[in-house]
Amino acid sequence: MKLSPLDDRIVVRPAQSEERTASGLVIPDTAKEKPQQGEVLAVGPGRRADSTGELVPLNIAVGDTVVYSKFGGTEISVDGEDLLILASRDVLAKVAK
Repeated sequence: MKLSPLDDRIVVRPAQSEERTASGLVIPDTAKEKPQQGEVLAVGPGRRADSTGELVPLNIAVGDTVVYSKFGGTEISVDGEDLLILASRDVLAKVAK
């Protein structure tokens, strides 16, 4: 990927939505919930502290699975793949492996 996020932003590949309910019914695309977790593909260097100007690195690494806010981020398409660019404040948690 030739996408380098700036500051405290990360690039995430959203997880696929569920295709069927627990009882086996197929969910149409119009009724699917947007996924709220995904795999981190790229991480920016971090942000600068307001008081000292020091670089504060992010606590997120490439390959992590994160949970993010429902309406956070900007959707983009790179090489035909739908991705999200999120600010670090939009990330709510890391999923433990």
